[in-house]
Amino acid sequence: MQTLSSRIVYRNRWMSVREDQIRRDDLSEGIYGVVDKPEAAIVIPVEGGRVHLVEQFKYPAGARYWEFPQGAWEGKSDYTPEELARGELLEETGLVAAQLIHLARIFVAYGVLSQPIRVWAATGLTQHQAQPEPEEQGIVHRSFTWAEFHQMVASGRIADSMTLAAYALLRMQHPELAG
Repeated sequence: MQTLSSRIVYRNRWMSVREDQIRRDDLSEGIYGVVDKPEAAIVIPVEGGRVHLVEQFKYPAGARYWEFPQGAWEGKSDYTPEELARGELLEETGLVAAQLIHLARIFVAYGVLSQPIRVWAATGLTQHQAQPEPEEQGIVHRSFTWAEFHQMVASGRIADSMTLAAYALLRMQHPELAG
């Protein structure tokens, strides 16, 4: 597929939406809408048979849900993926990890969203003061047993696709950490 032209149709601090004129392999033409966001990190903080989660209000869904700490740094570019993961972990939970294990680089919704997300497991945790952003007001941080985590998934209290994908990666690659 070839991009013939591209224009931004909407932009704010967190994302932009562009419309691309494209030419397909069969030479037919069309449009493609793409949401562009910076690379993100999701961190699975585990220790002693427990997993740390955050709960916060998700405006598009209109409800509060539990998930692994995750996010991106808008407007910044001079950092490594590991620095982003450590920063998101500290920001949302106040946790600092002695070790970060990179599990994968996956896409959130690559049919419409260009954003990749790196998945990390964090161990050797120490507690510090959380540093939430203004959009994260009311964020709650707690640790749960893996049995509680599984029950939360079954009951719909955890409904975040990235949290579920990250957990699947942890179970496949490091079952000793996944309870």
